[in-house]
Amino acid sequence: MMGDIPLSKSIFSLESDDEGNSVGDSAIPSSLGTFQCSDATNSNSDISSCNDGSFDAQESHVDQETDKQNPDSSNVSAKDQCTLTAFQKAKIERNRQKALLLRQARLKAHPYKNSNIEEHSVIRVQNSRLIDSGGGFLIDEKDLIEEQSKEVVITEVPAPIILPERPHCEECDQPIHDSFLYHSFSSPVCDTCRDNEEKHALITRTDAKREYLLKDCDLDLREPILRFILRKNPHNPRWGDMKLYLRSQIEKRALEIWETPDKLEEERDLRDNKREKTKINKFNKEVKALRMAVRSSVYKKQTTSHEHTFGAEQYDADEDIYFKICSSCSHRQEYEKM
Repeated sequence: MMGDIPLSKSIFSLESDDEGNSVGDSAIPSSLGTFQCSDATNSNSDISSCNDGSFDAQESHVDQETDKQNPDSSNVSAKDQCTLTAFQKAKIERNRQKALLLRQARLKAHPYKNSNIEEHSVIRVQNSRLIDSGGGFLIDEKDLIEEQSKEVVITEVPAPIILPERPHCEECDQPIHDSFLYHSFSSPVCDTCRDNEEKHALITRTDAKREYLLKDCDLDLREPILRFILRKNPHNPRWGDMKLYLRSQIEKRALEIWETPDKLEEERDLRDNKREKTKINKFNKEVKALRMAVRSSVYKKQTTSHEHTFGAEQYDADEDIYFKICSSCSHRQEYEKM
Protein backbone atom coordinates (compact mmCIF):
# COMPACT_ATOMS: atom_id res chain seq x y z
CA MET A 1 0.00 0.00 0.00
CA MET A 2 2.86 2.33 0.79
CA GLY A 3 4.75 1.26 -2.36
CA ASP A 4 2.30 3.06 -4.70
CA ILE A 5 2.69 6.39 -2.92
CA PRO A 6 5.67 8.38 -4.21
CA LEU A 7 8.09 9.36 -1.46
CA SER A 8 8.75 13.05 -1.09
CA LYS A 9 11.86 14.61 0.38
CA SER A 10 11.71 15.37 4.05
CA ILE A 11 12.57 18.70 5.63
CA PHE A 12 15.91 17.31 6.83
CA SER A 13 16.91 16.28 3.33
CA LEU A 14 16.10 19.78 2.03
CA GLU A 15 18.28 21.33 4.71
CA SER A 16 21.06 18.87 3.93
CA ASP A 17 20.98 19.87 0.27
CA ASP A 18 21.49 23.52 1.24
CA GLU A 19 24.33 22.66 3.58
CA GLY A 20 25.95 20.42 0.96
CA ASN A 21 26.53 23.40 -1.30
CA SER A 22 28.19 25.46 1.46
CA VAL A 23 31.42 24.96 3.35
CA GLY A 24 31.56 25.48 7.14
CA ASP A 25 33.96 27.57 9.21
CA SER A 26 36.33 24.63 9.56
CA ALA A 27 36.76 24.38 5.73
CA ILE A 28 35.13 20.92 5.74
CA PRO A 29 31.98 20.33 3.64
CA SER A 30 29.03 19.62 5.86
CA SER A 31 27.69 16.93 3.45
CA LEU A 32 30.39 14.42 4.42
CA GLY A 33 28.30 12.95 7.23
CA THR A 34 25.26 10.81 6.60
CA PHE A 35 22.31 10.02 8.68
CA GLN A 36 20.36 6.80 8.19
CA CYS A 37 16.74 6.81 9.21
CA SER A 38 13.95 4.27 8.94
CA ASP A 39 10.24 4.61 9.05
CA ALA A 40 9.17 3.04 12.37
CA THR A 41 5.47 3.06 11.42
CA ASN A 42 5.89 0.46 8.66
CA SER A 43 8.02 -2.33 10.19
CA ASN A 44 6.95 -4.98 7.57
CA SER A 45 8.07 -3.03 4.54
CA ASP A 46 11.67 -3.06 3.26
CA ILE A 47 11.46 0.55 2.15
CA SER A 48 14.26 2.58 3.72
CA SER A 49 15.47 5.98 2.84
CA CYS A 50 18.85 7.50 3.63
CA ASN A 51 18.61 11.22 4.06
CA ASP A 52 21.73 13.40 4.11
CA GLY A 53 21.32 15.98 6.86
CA SER A 54 22.91 17.61 9.82
CA PHE A 55 21.14 17.56 13.14
CA ASP A 56 21.99 19.70 16.06
CA ALA A 57 23.77 18.01 18.97
CA GLN A 58 20.90 18.97 21.22
CA GLU A 59 18.27 17.34 18.93
CA SER A 60 20.23 14.09 18.75
CA HIS A 61 20.57 14.05 22.54
CA VAL A 62 16.81 14.56 22.93
CA ASP A 63 16.16 11.71 20.47
CA GLN A 64 18.41 9.37 22.42
CA GLU A 65 16.64 10.22 25.69
CA THR A 66 13.29 9.63 24.00
CA ASP A 67 14.45 6.20 22.80
CA LYS A 68 15.49 5.30 26.32
CA GLN A 69 12.14 6.38 27.76
CA ASN A 70 10.08 4.54 25.08
CA PRO A 71 10.63 0.75 25.29
CA ASP A 72 8.83 0.27 21.94
CA SER A 73 11.78 1.74 20.08
CA SER A 74 14.20 -0.96 21.28
CA ASN A 75 13.85 -2.81 17.96
CA VAL A 76 15.72 -0.03 16.15
CA SER A 77 19.13 -1.32 15.09
CA ALA A 78 22.44 0.35 16.06
CA LYS A 79 23.12 1.47 12.47
CA ASP A 80 20.01 3.69 12.63
CA GLN A 81 21.51 5.83 15.44
CA CYS A 82 22.58 9.33 14.47
CA THR A 83 26.22 10.30 13.98
CA LEU A 84 27.64 13.84 14.12
CA THR A 85 28.98 15.39 10.96
CA ALA A 86 32.41 16.98 10.65
CA PHE A 87 30.83 20.45 10.55
CA GLN A 88 29.02 19.82 13.85
CA LYS A 89 32.18 18.45 15.47
CA ALA A 90 34.12 21.54 14.41
CA LYS A 91 31.39 23.79 15.81
CA ILE A 92 31.39 21.93 19.14
CA GLU A 93 35.17 22.18 19.38
CA ARG A 94 35.03 25.90 18.65
CA ASN A 95 32.44 26.46 21.41
CA ARG A 96 34.54 24.42 23.84
CA GLN A 97 37.60 26.58 23.14
CA LYS A 98 35.55 29.73 23.76
CA ALA A 99 34.36 28.35 27.10
CA LEU A 100 37.94 27.57 28.13
CA LEU A 101 39.05 31.11 27.26
CA LEU A 102 36.22 32.58 29.35
CA ARG A 103 37.17 30.37 32.29
CA GLN A 104 40.81 31.45 32.10
CA ALA A 105 39.74 35.11 32.00
CA ARG A 106 37.70 34.66 35.19
CA LEU A 107 40.65 33.03 36.95
CA LYS A 108 42.95 35.91 35.96
CA ALA A 109 40.47 38.44 37.36
CA HIS A 110 40.74 36.78 40.81
CA PRO A 111 44.29 35.39 40.98
CA TYR A 112 44.40 35.01 44.79
CA LYS A 113 41.29 32.93 45.34
CA ASN A 114 43.16 29.75 44.53
CA SER A 115 45.29 28.63 47.48
CA ASN A 116 47.72 26.79 45.18
CA ILE A 117 50.02 29.66 44.22
CA GLU A 118 52.12 29.09 41.15
CA GLU A 119 55.83 29.05 41.75
CA HIS A 120 56.68 31.60 39.07
CA SER A 121 54.47 34.26 40.76
CA VAL A 122 56.28 33.98 44.13
CA ILE A 123 59.44 35.95 44.93
CA ARG A 124 61.56 35.13 47.98
CA VAL A 125 63.28 38.09 49.68
CA GLN A 126 65.06 37.63 53.05
CA ASN A 127 63.15 34.48 54.04
CA SER A 128 59.81 36.06 53.15
CA ARG A 129 57.52 35.07 50.29
CA LEU A 130 56.23 37.94 48.15
CA ILE A 131 53.47 37.42 45.60
CA ASP A 132 53.70 39.28 42.31
CA SER A 133 50.24 40.73 41.74
CA GLY A 134 50.98 41.44 38.10
CA GLY A 135 50.10 45.11 38.54
CA GLY A 136 53.44 46.37 39.78
CA PHE A 137 52.97 45.49 43.48
CA LEU A 138 54.50 42.78 45.68
CA ILE A 139 52.17 41.45 48.35
CA ASP A 140 53.46 39.66 51.44
CA GLU A 141 52.01 36.18 51.70
CA LYS A 142 51.41 36.50 55.46
CA ASP A 143 49.51 39.76 55.01
CA LEU A 144 47.45 38.17 52.26
CA ILE A 145 46.53 35.19 54.45
CA GLU A 146 45.62 37.47 57.36
CA GLU A 147 43.46 39.63 55.13
CA GLN A 148 41.62 36.62 53.72
CA SER A 149 41.10 35.08 57.17
CA LYS A 150 39.92 38.36 58.70
CA GLU A 151 36.26 38.30 59.62
CA VAL A 152 34.04 40.95 58.10
CA VAL A 153 32.33 42.94 60.84
CA ILE A 154 28.85 44.04 59.82
CA THR A 155 27.35 46.84 61.90
CA GLU A 156 23.68 47.61 61.86
CA VAL A 157 21.69 50.64 62.90
CA PRO A 158 20.19 49.95 66.36
CA ALA A 159 16.49 49.31 66.49
CA PRO A 160 14.18 51.99 67.89
CA ILE A 161 13.57 51.95 71.61
CA ILE A 162 10.39 50.17 72.67
CA LEU A 163 7.95 52.19 74.74
CA PRO A 164 8.20 50.27 78.08
CA GLU A 165 12.03 50.40 77.96
CA ARG A 166 12.24 53.99 76.73
CA PRO A 167 14.35 56.09 79.14
CA HIS A 168 13.56 59.64 80.18
CA CYS A 169 15.79 62.60 79.43
CA GLU A 170 17.85 63.90 82.35
CA GLU A 171 17.16 67.51 81.35
CA CYS A 172 13.50 67.69 80.31
CA ASP A 173 12.25 64.40 81.81
CA GLN A 174 10.55 63.42 78.54
CA PRO A 175 10.68 59.95 76.92
CA ILE A 176 13.58 59.63 74.48
CA HIS A 177 12.56 58.59 70.97
CA ASP A 178 15.94 58.81 69.26
CA SER A 179 19.11 60.29 70.77
CA PHE A 180 22.71 60.54 69.54
CA LEU A 181 24.14 60.64 73.07
CA TYR A 182 22.09 57.63 74.17
CA HIS A 183 23.07 55.44 71.21
CA SER A 184 26.75 56.51 71.23
CA PHE A 185 27.57 56.99 74.94
CA SER A 186 24.55 55.49 76.80
CA SER A 187 23.79 58.94 78.19
CA PRO A 188 20.01 59.52 78.54
CA VAL A 189 19.83 62.99 76.98
CA CYS A 190 17.61 63.80 74.03
CA ASP A 191 18.84 65.68 70.99
CA THR A 192 16.77 68.75 71.91
CA CYS A 193 18.55 69.21 75.25
CA ARG A 194 21.98 68.35 73.94
CA ASP A 195 24.65 70.99 74.65
CA ASN A 196 27.62 70.48 72.34
CA GLU A 197 29.63 73.42 73.70
CA GLU A 198 29.85 72.85 77.46
CA LYS A 199 27.87 70.17 79.25
CA HIS A 200 27.86 67.48 76.58
CA ALA A 201 31.08 68.40 74.82
CA LEU A 202 33.37 65.73 73.41
CA ILE A 203 37.05 65.31 74.25
CA THR A 204 39.79 63.34 72.55
CA ARG A 205 41.58 60.48 74.25
CA THR A 206 44.91 62.37 74.37
CA ASP A 207 43.38 65.45 76.00
CA ALA A 208 41.50 63.32 78.52
CA LYS A 209 44.70 61.60 79.64
CA ARG A 210 46.58 64.91 79.89
CA GLU A 211 43.93 67.06 81.62
CA TYR A 212 42.46 64.47 83.99
CA LEU A 213 45.66 62.42 84.56
CA LEU A 214 44.13 59.16 83.38
CA LYS A 215 45.87 56.03 82.11
CA ASP A 216 44.93 53.63 79.34
CA CYS A 217 43.72 51.07 81.86
CA ASP A 218 41.35 53.66 83.35
CA LEU A 219 39.66 54.10 79.99
CA ASP A 220 39.80 50.56 78.56
CA LEU A 221 39.79 48.14 81.51
CA ARG A 222 38.13 49.83 84.48
CA GLU A 223 34.46 48.94 84.76
CA PRO A 224 32.23 50.25 83.35
CA ILE A 225 34.24 50.68 80.15
CA LEU A 226 33.69 54.11 78.65
CA ARG A 227 32.17 54.22 75.19
CA PHE A 228 33.59 56.34 72.39
CA ILE A 229 33.07 57.21 68.73
CA LEU A 230 35.62 57.26 65.90
CA ARG A 231 36.14 60.31 63.72
CA LYS A 232 38.70 61.25 61.08
CA ASN A 233 41.59 63.39 62.25
CA PRO A 234 40.94 66.98 61.04
CA HIS A 235 44.67 67.79 60.93
CA ASN A 236 45.51 64.97 58.54
CA PRO A 237 42.99 62.40 57.25
CA ARG A 238 45.80 59.91 56.62
CA TRP A 239 46.49 59.62 60.34
CA GLY A 240 44.61 57.24 62.57
CA ASP A 241 41.02 57.85 63.61
CA MET A 242 40.38 59.90 66.74
CA LYS A 243 38.60 58.42 69.75
CA LEU A 244 36.12 60.93 71.14
CA TYR A 245 34.74 60.52 74.67
CA LEU A 246 32.00 62.38 76.48
CA ARG A 247 33.62 64.98 78.77
CA SER A 248 31.09 64.51 81.58
CA GLN A 249 31.86 60.77 81.72
CA ILE A 250 35.61 61.50 81.75
CA GLU A 251 35.17 63.89 84.69
CA LYS A 252 33.18 61.28 86.59
CA ARG A 253 35.89 58.66 85.96
CA ALA A 254 38.59 61.09 87.19
CA LEU A 255 36.67 61.68 90.43
CA GLU A 256 36.49 57.90 90.97
CA ILE A 257 40.29 57.73 90.82
CA TRP A 258 41.36 60.97 92.56
CA GLU A 259 38.31 61.17 94.89
CA THR A 260 38.15 65.00 95.01
CA PRO A 261 38.93 67.83 92.56
CA ASP A 262 41.47 69.26 95.05
CA LYS A 263 43.59 66.10 94.98
CA LEU A 264 43.44 66.11 91.21
CA GLU A 265 44.63 69.72 91.15
CA GLU A 266 47.47 68.96 93.60
CA GLU A 267 48.66 66.04 91.50
CA ARG A 268 48.49 68.17 88.38
CA ASP A 269 50.61 70.92 90.03
CA LEU A 270 53.11 68.35 91.28
CA ARG A 271 53.56 66.90 87.82
CA ASP A 272 53.87 70.37 86.29
CA ASN A 273 56.63 71.31 88.77
CA LYS A 274 58.46 68.07 88.11
CA ARG A 275 58.22 68.68 84.39
CA GLU A 276 59.61 72.21 84.81
CA LYS A 277 62.55 70.95 86.88
CA THR A 278 63.35 68.37 84.23
CA LYS A 279 63.36 71.08 81.56
CA ILE A 280 65.64 73.33 83.65
CA ASN A 281 68.12 70.52 84.33
CA LYS A 282 68.20 69.62 80.66
CA PHE A 283 68.80 73.28 79.70
CA ASN A 284 71.62 73.66 82.24
CA LYS A 285 73.25 70.49 80.98
CA GLU A 286 73.16 71.76 77.38
CA VAL A 287 74.62 75.15 78.45
CA LYS A 288 77.44 73.43 80.33
CA ALA A 289 78.26 71.26 77.31
CA LEU A 290 78.31 74.39 75.12
CA ARG A 291 80.71 76.20 77.50
CA MET A 292 83.02 73.20 77.58
CA ALA A 293 83.07 73.14 73.79
CA VAL A 294 83.85 76.89 73.53
CA ARG A 295 86.33 77.19 76.44
CA SER A 296 87.94 73.78 76.39
CA SER A 297 91.17 75.04 78.04
CA VAL A 298 89.39 75.90 81.30
CA TYR A 299 87.79 72.48 81.78
CA LYS A 300 89.82 69.35 82.34
CA LYS A 301 88.47 66.23 80.74
CA GLN A 302 88.83 63.02 82.72
CA THR A 303 90.30 60.36 80.47
CA THR A 304 90.35 57.62 83.12
CA SER A 305 87.50 56.14 85.11
CA HIS A 306 87.02 57.06 88.75
CA GLU A 307 88.43 54.72 91.38
CA HIS A 308 86.95 54.81 94.87
CA THR A 309 89.20 55.45 97.84
CA PHE A 310 87.37 54.03 100.84
CA GLY A 311 88.14 55.06 104.39
CA ALA A 312 88.03 53.02 107.58
CA GLU A 313 85.40 50.37 108.09
CA GLN A 314 82.40 51.44 110.16
CA TYR A 315 79.58 49.51 111.82
CA ASP A 316 75.89 50.47 111.99
CA ALA A 317 74.38 48.82 115.07
CA ASP A 318 70.78 49.78 114.22
CA GLU A 319 70.76 47.99 110.86
CA ASP A 320 73.50 45.47 111.75
CA ILE A 321 75.59 46.22 108.65
CA TYR A 322 79.14 47.35 107.90
CA PHE A 323 79.92 50.16 105.46
CA LYS A 324 82.73 52.19 103.94
CA ILE A 325 82.62 55.71 102.47
CA CYS A 326 84.70 56.96 99.54
CA SER A 327 86.77 60.00 100.48
CA SER A 328 86.45 61.65 97.03
CA CYS A 329 82.86 61.06 95.89
CA SER A 330 81.16 60.07 99.21
CA HIS A 331 80.00 56.76 97.78
CA ARG A 332 78.84 54.38 100.51
CA GLN A 333 79.45 50.66 100.21
CA GLU A 334 77.41 48.45 102.56
CA TYR A 335 78.07 44.78 103.34
CA GLU A 336 77.54 42.13 106.01
CA LYS A 337 79.90 39.81 107.81
CA MET A 338 79.11 36.19 108.50
